[in-house]
Amino acid sequence: MLSILAKDVQTEQYIFNTYISMQFSREGLQKTLGPGILLAGACIGGSHLMSSTQAGAKFAFGLVGLILLTNLFKYPFLLVGTRFTASTGLSLLEGFQVRNRLYLPIYLIVSLITGTFTIAAVSFVSGLLLTNISPFSDFPPMDLSIGVLILSGFILLLGRYKALDKISKILVSLLTLLTFFAVISLFTSGSFNNVDISWINPQPNPWSLDNLSFLIPLMGWMPGPVELCVWPSLWMFSRAQDSNYKPNIKEAQFDFNIGYALTVITAIFFVTLGALTMYGTGNAMLSGSGVSFAQNLIKLYTQAIGGWASWIIVPASFAAMFSTTLTCLDAYPRSISAIQGLLIGTDKGHIQSASEQRRLQIWIVLHIFAALIALLIARSGGISVKDFVFGAMTGSFLTAPLFAWMAMDTINSPLVPRQFRYGPLMKLLCWFGLAFLISFSFLFIANSFFGLGSVN
Repeated sequence: MLSILAKDVQTEQYIFNTYISMQFSREGLQKTLGPGILLAGACIGGSHLMSSTQAGAKFAFGLVGLILLTNLFKYPFLLVGTRFTASTGLSLLEGFQVRNRLYLPIYLIVSLITGTFTIAAVSFVSGLLLTNISPFSDFPPMDLSIGVLILSGFILLLGRYKALDKISKILVSLLTLLTFFAVISLFTSGSFNNVDISWINPQPNPWSLDNLSFLIPLMGWMPGPVELCVWPSLWMFSRAQDSNYKPNIKEAQFDFNIGYALTVITAIFFVTLGALTMYGTGNAMLSGSGVSFAQNLIKLYTQAIGGWASWIIVPASFAAMFSTTLTCLDAYPRSISAIQGLLIGTDKGHIQSASEQRRLQIWIVLHIFAALIALLIARSGGISVKDFVFGAMTGSFLTAPLFAWMAMDTINSPLVPRQFRYGPLMKLLCWFGLAFLISFSFLFIANSFFGLGSVN
């Protein structure tokens, strides 16, 4: 199988020749735009609505530097899938298989575990936010979460990638514009809740080991888990099939950068909303029932704009989490389905043939059932929204160094034409990012399991 894939690298060289001969055109950008927006739809969810707002509520603007640094250090790893596919014509999963025979099984095992809990977690939050909409306020939040999960499944099974692409573009645009409007409205009102805007010496001080249980989840999904690097790579094949256009590397990377910029900007928006409306109440924001969390979250907007805006803001906040649920329910099964095709040698996992589409649909259904079981276990065990979602975020951060190494190793391998491998600056950023992820992971493990820094 490895020899076949290695041969494919040579036979698909014509794709590379086509890429470099293309122009960076407006029409090309319009046909390319999609996978980067989907990435933004996957990211602008738990890490933004929950972690970013709570960061502002607890520490004002004290964690803005950490948020920007995390986005910077994850950027070269998350970009790998887009850059690898645009320069080779292969998916990043194909690259993993050729580069090291252990990479693909490792990615499969972790995805099977994290996929179930992530999909369950984001649908859980989506259901909680629905309780703010009057027709659904009397329903149990967990029942609403299950409904969101099933609805997302029907959309993907019936509409496939085309429905995912169109819905995500609408939801991401809506949320970004409304959040920007909320921030501007808050600044012009002049009511800042006595917020401490110091970045150098924030009060309270977030830089203590006691706060690792918050900082690690914040970084875990900021802007998203590192394993998301595979997702744009796979979506590029579906987008190319729908648009009948194969982008060159500049167009593909431009699409990725737009999506990535949206995730960074909206993260700062949510920190600002949390800081200017709820500073000093960060611990209370996620305390109590899941419904109280949903109500506190909506209060960020209504305090910023006014109570009159709740009929717009409530659906918009739900839209953010629904977009994340929809995207994750497509991406995790898509990745696992592609891996199955590669491991058994039936196809390349591009999800373009009828048989590949059927296999993807089967994996979507399986993920729905697995997430349903996780939700039912959470309901019977009385697990809070904070424990559920922050647990998934923590797991994503602790596995980040592994996926970061796999991505960095593959993009700089002989599989990629030399001129499209990372240059000295990006390589240096990769090494700094890897050291950053590993250091915080070991610090968290030492604190959690060996009591480093704990006060007796």
